[in-house]
Amino acid sequence: MIRVLIADDEAMIRAGVRAVLSTDPGIDIVAEAADGQDAVELVRRHRPQVAVLDIRMPKVNGIEAAAEIHRTVPTTGVIMLTTFGEDDYILQALGGGAAGFLIKSGEPEELVAGVRAVADGAAYLSPKVAARVVAHLASSGAGALASRRGAARERVNGLTAREREVLSFLGSGLSNGQIARRLHVVEGTVKAHVSSVLARLGVDNRAAAAVVAHEAGIVPPPAPEQQ
Repeated sequence: MIRVLIADDEAMIRAGVRAVLSTDPGIDIVAEAADGQDAVELVRRHRPQVAVLDIRMPKVNGIEAAAEIHRTVPTTGVIMLTTFGEDDYILQALGGGAAGFLIKSGEPEELVAGVRAVADGAAYLSPKVAARVVAHLASSGAGALASRRGAARERVNGLTAREREVLSFLGSGLSNGQIARRLHVVEGTVKAHVSSVLARLGVDNRAAAAVVAHEAGIVPPPAPEQQ
């Protein structure tokens, strides 16, 4: 059973998220919070596997709450709920330890998939979020975009062929187990590769590595089945 906390200052949003997640019998909503401060306290108390946080909340915002949860309860994976007007916040949250990003107006299936992926140790960037991140990075101009792409490709070129392959799967949001099945290796080997990839890229988490993969253009098209 995946234990989940939901935090949003709008009761209707919390109810909607709860309703969607409750359709999966393997997910249990253990707590709800209306602000970031309560979210952090409830995560410490209930130790859920996943915390779903809105970005804009009173007292402590979602980005600050995600960073505090990552620091004090690192076993809890954080998913940020975003809107199309919060690209800057998405980039900030990448550095705060968040493992997943979902658009509030996205498909309900993405929410369930995101919670399951993060609970399984994977990063989850919904396709819309990934596209928005890359588009936002491009908004500073063609020269800046080319520079970022070039820098990302240079960083990726410093990886071994197998590490680049693992990074491409991280960009697709696959868990260690799913990557292991794709590569026909044991999960422990994938875990070692992921640790090496993060260290070589100089990033703190899988979501940040996924963005590098998207910037470098090495994310493969989605497979029909990722089970």
